[in-house]
Amino acid sequence: MTRRFLTVLMAAFSIAVASNQAAQARNSNDVTLAIELYPPFSYRLPDGSLDGFEIQLGNLLCERAGLHCTWSDQSWDALIPGLMMRKYDAILSSMSVTPERAQQVLFSHPYYNTAHIWVVARNSTLDPTNMAQMKGKVIGVQRGTTRDDYVTRFYGSTATIRRYVAEQDISNDMRSGRLDAALVDMLTSRDTFRLQDADSLYRQAAAPISKPLDVFGPGIAMAFRPRDKALAERFNAAIDEVYRDGSIRPIMDKYIGMDILVHGDDVQDAK
Repeated sequence: MTRRFLTVLMAAFSIAVASNQAAQARNSNDVTLAIELYPPFSYRLPDGSLDGFEIQLGNLLCERAGLHCTWSDQSWDALIPGLMMRKYDAILSSMSVTPERAQQVLFSHPYYNTAHIWVVARNSTLDPTNMAQMKGKVIGVQRGTTRDDYVTRFYGSTATIRRYVAEQDISNDMRSGRLDAALVDMLTSRDTFRLQDADSLYRQAAAPISKPLDVFGPGIAMAFRPRDKALAERFNAAIDEVYRDGSIRPIMDKYIGMDILVHGDDVQDAK
């Protein structure tokens, strides 16, 4: 056996071993889920551990799917790019299903749905649904969200739009008077803007918004790389199971305190 042949044989063996290890990694039950910290869906406790609706739901889904899951804390803008770069295996972070995102990622069945609200200063008489009143006003919105898409489409030629990394940054600028109105998530705004408190500096200015569906989508879902269909199906089966047996409800009641489940035709339309 010549040295050249032996070298080629060893190289081929190394490639085969590497390929087998890669296949084992792809089939591994160890999964990393990405989140953006977003109370009450995900946040850190004083001891540094993670808690929240999506954290506990994600842990339950991983248990039902027979997976061992860990979490990776990311900024919102980095979630999809990081998924594509294989920094983690899936996103479970209040991501709305939209046609644009569906061109990049594979969505699971939706696991919750919520609406969005306009917030203004408590002493403001501004009606954000009145386009004449909104002319020349300044709107705050979280960058890269469906709310960003909404205000860009319907208010882009009427008002100035300021985009922020986090909802807390919007609250800070509202407090300093740099914004006239903000479109925010109905649930997270309870913590960020304290709308339920009598001494809140802000008020809800109009009815909640959840349409059009081509902007806001049918609900919130997990996101996967398009090739990871098998992993997505394991989570789909787990989502369907916790809906059927009702085990999602105690988590929803504890962290959200209102019904945000996807009902009826919305679930079927998103599948």
